[in-house]
Amino acid sequence: MSATAATRARARSRGEALRLAKRLGWTLAGLVITGLMLFPFYWIANISFMHETDILRYPPPFVPPSPTLDAYREALATAGEYIRSSLIYGLGTVVVMMLVAAPAAYALARVRARIGSLILVALILAQMAPGIVVANSLYAVFSRIRILNSYLAVILADSTIAVPFAIIIMRAFMVGIPRELAEAAVVDGAGHWRIFWSIILPLSRTALITASLFSFLFGWGDFLFALILNNNPHHTPITVGIYRFIGGFSVEWPAVMALALIAAIPGALLLVIAQRYVAAGITAGALKE
Repeated sequence: MSATAATRARARSRGEALRLAKRLGWTLAGLVITGLMLFPFYWIANISFMHETDILRYPPPFVPPSPTLDAYREALATAGEYIRSSLIYGLGTVVVMMLVAAPAAYALARVRARIGSLILVALILAQMAPGIVVANSLYAVFSRIRILNSYLAVILADSTIAVPFAIIIMRAFMVGIPRELAEAAVVDGAGHWRIFWSIILPLSRTALITASLFSFLFGWGDFLFALILNNNPHHTPITVGIYRFIGGFSVEWPAVMALALIAAIPGALLLVIAQRYVAAGITAGALKE
């Protein structure tokens, strides 16, 4: 019995060692993949603190030899108007999304017929359309109604991406809300809008935050629609501003990278602050359905 017990103990020990080695292997693989994904951001930050002459070295240094903030001073001197325009596009896209997507998601959540599934498929197909095709179509429409080169044109264009995505996210969450709550409110005399405003929206806070965050990022990080639908230099977002920072004969890479890092900061901060809501909003609908 003692020999058998010792054999079992050794087997358990080997099994635990193998499981530990496997966990360490997966952890190491995850760290390597994460490092590869974050390396471009490190390189952007690295170059943004360099002098122009440092970039010409071969190979370029992995740490700035003499760090400087000159690139940030140059970028911030022209980035104020870009940041304001990007904020307008991002917040405007959130407003349009909330006005359209939230009621639409509630309506689809209440529809149990086949038409609801067909509408969801249509929303998914709408997101698969190439951006350049959508931009060209919107250009023709907006030119006819005379809203080109305005904030409204780009906001509406960004909403064509944000609204279908938000409807899918919020509808999946609202389906999981017990129908008994709405039925009880109907018995008390509440109408559809009262139920939607007082019951559904507060319970869908997680999904609303998730949809709002991604809608803001769609508007903040838009490049294609802002480039095609807007020629007004005072309505230029920061993404197009980075593009226009690149000259025809020379490129001031430190300033370009500094502006790119400035553009990435709001999105990164929002994701860090709201990551709990984002994770819950994306997975809650799938778990409840």
